[in-house]
Amino acid sequence: MFETLQLPFVQRGMVEVAVLALAGGLIGTWVVLRGLAFFSHAVGTAAFPGLVLADGLSFPAHLGALGTAGALAGGIALLARRHGDRYDSATALLLVAALAAGVILASDVFHSGSNVETLLFGSLLAIRDGDIAWAAATGIVVLLATLALGPRWLAAGFDPTSARALGVRGSGNDAVLFALVALVAIAALSAVGALLATALIVVPAATTRLVCTRMAPWQLATIALTAIEGIAGLWISVELNAPPGAAIAVLAGGVFALVAIARAAGARRAPRRALLAASLLLPALLAGGCGTTKRAGSGKVAVVATTTQLGDVVRNVGGDAIAVTQILKPNSDPHDYEPRPSDVRASAGAAVVFESGDRLDGWMGRVVSEAGGSPSVVVLAPDHTPHRVAGERDGPEASRFDPHWWHDPRNVEAVVPVIRDALATANPGARATYERNAAAYLRKLRRLDRGIAACFAAVPPAQRKLVTDHDAFGYFAARYGIRVVGAVIPSQTTQAQPSAKGVAELARLVKAERVKAVFPESSVNAKLAKAIARETGASARYTLYGDTLGDAGSDGATYLTMELHNAASMVRGFTAGTRTCEVAGL
Repeated sequence: MFETLQLPFVQRGMVEVAVLALAGGLIGTWVVLRGLAFFSHAVGTAAFPGLVLADGLSFPAHLGALGTAGALAGGIALLARRHGDRYDSATALLLVAALAAGVILASDVFHSGSNVETLLFGSLLAIRDGDIAWAAATGIVVLLATLALGPRWLAAGFDPTSARALGVRGSGNDAVLFALVALVAIAALSAVGALLATALIVVPAATTRLVCTRMAPWQLATIALTAIEGIAGLWISVELNAPPGAAIAVLAGGVFALVAIARAAGARRAPRRALLAASLLLPALLAGGCGTTKRAGSGKVAVVATTTQLGDVVRNVGGDAIAVTQILKPNSDPHDYEPRPSDVRASAGAAVVFESGDRLDGWMGRVVSEAGGSPSVVVLAPDHTPHRVAGERDGPEASRFDPHWWHDPRNVEAVVPVIRDALATANPGARATYERNAAAYLRKLRRLDRGIAACFAAVPPAQRKLVTDHDAFGYFAARYGIRVVGAVIPSQTTQAQPSAKGVAELARLVKAERVKAVFPESSVNAKLAKAIARETGASARYTLYGDTLGDAGSDGATYLTMELHNAASMVRGFTAGTRTCEVAGL
């Protein structure tokens, strides 16, 4: 229990949700009272295009989100005023427009990366002082507005007809309420994200509404429950290694269900007792799961590696002298990974952290900064990977290198000495082991490179035409003389979305070039690639490992076998199955 509380990211997260409880709890009661639950969800979701704009144009994310969420709130207030307070219809219309704009901006304009996904789903692992200050300021604004306009909102909520007859006009008051809901939803971005803001704004208020009949006690109970559920949800995420925003949302939903069931049972005091039990028992149960953090074995150096390929290479160099925590798992996509609490814990106790670089695992920087430890951080690309391929040609990432540097074995050869020296610096007593392992692994890498080159030399250059799920094989193609005809997702990140026009153009190109095979990837949904293959008469039988290794026992279980599998698959595809590629001694 106390070990968990000492983690810096846990402490900051607890402060953040406690501060957010004031704004979320207060505004949530007004949302439930006025029947604006759908609106509160929509206004957070409508922040999506603003997040994309902010990420693409490099200005503060909260400002972008506030701009689009505020525009949606104002638009709904205007439409509802003109069409008889039909909030749901106005909300649905503008929400669809906002989501469509966000998808187009993210996919076709900015090719947005994991920064946007973090804000959509939240990350209590990366709370900063500015986030806490924003939440505190929002809480003060909501409190002052409640004191000033609360009686008007209350009158309009219980009897809007009588309220108008008494001179309480709803349009201006509603506009302020809508704006405050948008402000609270944006304040919740860092904690639970735009898509899960309802967990802090609506669900606790709906839960306490089941047991409270007066406004002031309802609001105080909601603030308290929001804080308890937020802190308990963060605790759950740490102990179960779950995403914090999702853990808070699931906990809030579970408490609501428990109280609702108790109320439906008809017992007079059961709802209050159920609410109290849910609020106090869950943290107590969680305490029993503390103290389960895994540590490196005696005499071994604790090392963290981000990607599957990098983890495999580091294990080959370090051998039994290191204990490696690999962040990404087989068949997981590094482009959209959201760090987990266990990643922060592992980094806190690590001697060395290895990052792939080239922004592929850019999320690791904040994991290390939040961990509170003092590891040596080694970022391999671009400084230690001499063979480079250009990155995106348009958008704000135009100056980037292609992040898939490991698909040229010569780059892996170049980083092995860097890994060896970093491990030796952290543990000088095992230097001889690292040097011996590195030398043996370098021999295998050179054998792999020569063998693959010989395989492709036997395939006529005119047949080496590559079409894949996304543009991940630039290094492999450049090394072995392969021409990349196109990709289903024409981007070096899987987060972009293919357009109908782009898919149609690719299909025409596949036919015109007489491409024999379209290669799906193990970590990307293969449906579209297979559809293009069916339309063009190409084969889609041969799968490649692009961003990740495969499961244990598969052809892609290690870096060496992964690259050999890719070479064999391409040779089979290029030659309609008449040839393959084999390299002995790996």
